[in-house]
Amino acid sequence: MGVLLIAIAALVFITTGLVAFLDLHTALLLVPALIGIGALLTGAVVLGRRGWVVRFTEDGYRVQWVRGVGVAAARWKDVEDAVTTTSADSPVVVLRLRSGATTTIPVELLAGDREDFVRDLQAHLQRGHGLRPL
Repeated sequence: MGVLLIAIAALVFITTGLVAFLDLHTALLLVPALIGIGALLTGAVVLGRRGWVVRFTEDGYRVQWVRGVGVAAARWKDVEDAVTTTSADSPVVVLRLRSGATTTIPVELLAGDREDFVRDLQAHLQRGHGLRPL
């Protein structure tokens, strides 16, 4: 969205310059404004559909849109354990894999409740290792 906002600002800036220097009608400034509103709405819809951060399946997990995540996808069988900690003063969940690699998930990026996320993660991890609740 940040890149999209910068592109819209550049479009408005260029159009404003054309209106000022070529003595065009000021109504022409509505064109980049309407294009910008349309682009923002389209971007919001696309990110709303594809904008998940963590996705759990029966086989494993996948993380997207997070820089420095480490291993972005793995099977539950490959996860040795999960711990909560802080990184750069932000709470994170770290999934440690059997290979020694890790996946770091900043919980502040999640739309839902942190506690629900951790409970869901624990349940998937236990099922992935073949454990059932008592």
